[in-house]
Amino acid sequence: MRMEEQVGRGTATAEQILGEIRDYCRATRTAESTFGRLVVNDGKLVSRLRDGARITTGTLDKVRAYLSEHRPEPSATVAVKAANGVAPVVEAAPPGFRFFDNRQKYLLFVSTCSEKTEVANRISLEISNLQPAPPALRLFDAGSGDGTVLSRVMRALHARFPAMPLYVVAKEISYEDVRMMLEKMADRLFEHPATVLVVTNLYYGEAPWLTPRSATAAQGLLWKDVALSGNTAHGFAEQIGELEPFLAENWRAGISQKTGNPVYMRPVILTLRREDHSFLLDPIMPRPGRVMADYDLVIASQPYRARASVAFKASKVVTPLVRSLRPGGRLIGIHSHGRDPGMEIIDQIWPGDDPFGTDRYAILRQVKHELGSAARHYNFNASSDARAIFRYRMHTLPDEVSGPIGTSTLFAAWNAAIYVAQIEDDRLSEVVRDGRYLEATDRVVRKHGGLWFNDETYVISRRRAPA
Repeated sequence: MRMEEQVGRGTATAEQILGEIRDYCRATRTAESTFGRLVVNDGKLVSRLRDGARITTGTLDKVRAYLSEHRPEPSATVAVKAANGVAPVVEAAPPGFRFFDNRQKYLLFVSTCSEKTEVANRISLEISNLQPAPPALRLFDAGSGDGTVLSRVMRALHARFPAMPLYVVAKEISYEDVRMMLEKMADRLFEHPATVLVVTNLYYGEAPWLTPRSATAAQGLLWKDVALSGNTAHGFAEQIGELEPFLAENWRAGISQKTGNPVYMRPVILTLRREDHSFLLDPIMPRPGRVMADYDLVIASQPYRARASVAFKASKVVTPLVRSLRPGGRLIGIHSHGRDPGMEIIDQIWPGDDPFGTDRYAILRQVKHELGSAARHYNFNASSDARAIFRYRMHTLPDEVSGPIGTSTLFAAWNAAIYVAQIEDDRLSEVVRDGRYLEATDRVVRKHGGLWFNDETYVISRRRAPA
């Protein structure tokens, strides 16, 4: 196969294309990672080019073609062509979207803080309250991320219900998160062979039912069923790895012109099961036109932006998930609470800034309002602060905060604070120039001997039908 000619970063062409991309992203308020995914399905394209990576002529042609086709108008909106024409018109995000799309901040936070472990532990406490009914225990994860929480909860479910068929639906719009999540599933399918795993990029109001709401999206729905052969985790991992080209081609996202949230370019449903358990799992396998949304447990961990309105959080996210519960089913919601050392850092840089204006009580009140008369069928449990609020920490070595604090530790602490507080990139650029942010971070970390954050939880359960 002929190798494409490569263009080095030091050439005028590479410098020029970086400048054009930068100008385009500024004019349209598009994240560079979003630009890379839209053009070549690589969110790190621009950062790699900036670090000296080489670009093939094929990739260069795609970039130039995209820039030419989507040259911003004075209104700075960008229309994105959807695969098979099934996605709504997508435009550049409003100011502030870039932060939430920054993969580097997300990955650094996940690897340096214990939030996902603590969230999984908190969710696992609800398992003792589950009373699943045949033919399966049904779990919905409303934002699986990299799969750390989901895999841990699935382990806990196996420990309590080792022989019960398990039906798991994982909603996630990010291609990279889906890829990382699936890497963790080989071991789950090996230990708990009676598992049906469904992965989808549908919206909150669609995913529990695996059914797009718009007729156009429904016509373009891509449904792929994978039966994994063999009986080893190694074999399952290899077969799951072979799905990467399928994911790269079809798990694409754009940006909503109204909310700045990611939206799918094409709705996709991927089901995985073990071939040697197909007979047993046939009654719970979802199929087009035959999907039940009666979940025993719904996980809603950080499913919305902290700064979104309570009406948006309740109507667009939580209420649709509540409606998908079966009698006796439980939804556990988890979001950031603040009032912790992380927010002390933020307050020193942006005094008075409070991204956590919606507490669990406000969410529950609004969900009751959204449900209307149907609210009588549900229990709403905010619990006491002692039970509802839990702490997670940034990982540090014992001597990292007792002596001189290394720059890498300070950077990790600062990143965790701005990630949790959801500070947008355009607000960061003006404070990172003079070093004040590291001084503030250092003061807080020394004061508390480390860094931790608070999350809060709430539970909504559907009442059981009278006997």
